[in-house]
Amino acid sequence: MKIAVYSGSFNPLHIGHLAIMEHLTLCMDFGKVYLVVSPKNPLKDGVQAASGRARYEAACEALARHPGLRVKADPVELRMRPPYYTIRTLDALRRREKENEFTLVIGGDQLADFRRWKDYGRILREYGVVVFPREGSDSAADRASLLAEDPSYRIVLADSFARVDVSSTQIREMLSLGADPSALLM
Repeated sequence: MKIAVYSGSFNPLHIGHLAIMEHLTLCMDFGKVYLVVSPKNPLKDGVQAASGRARYEAACEALARHPGLRVKADPVELRMRPPYYTIRTLDALRRREKENEFTLVIGGDQLADFRRWKDYGRILREYGVVVFPREGSDSAADRASLLAEDPSYRIVLADSFARVDVSSTQIREMLSLGADPSALLM
């Protein structure tokens, strides 16, 4: 089965994440999405690894409110030791489920910085990525630059996706101001 691996902090999950998961299962040929809550992104500050379990449990609760989704919260990174490199996660999933084919899901902003990721070439050759548009990113140019480096890289742009402009940062800011973000939450 083709499985999309959608990894991130998900602090919190929101309707933009939901739209991506629906697109992956309804408009692309993925049989399932594994939502991988990362305890700590090695390239970002701000999210504490200790909150990983709570964010994972919140993701499970959010997914339970959408029973028709073909999405499973996967605790694979919660069982790993830091650093939480994506290549280690993908390799662990492949070892666990040899019969499945895994593809990483990222945002356009992440593609712009993909060369900073550990073993990014292996990720792009062995697993591939599906890239969703993000405000301020030029995924087509970033894809062309990476493909010029190695034409065997597997990079699919989700061009037909209607972007939902909401972010977890925006929701956290709303909460800090006492505003109600419930309409934006998954």
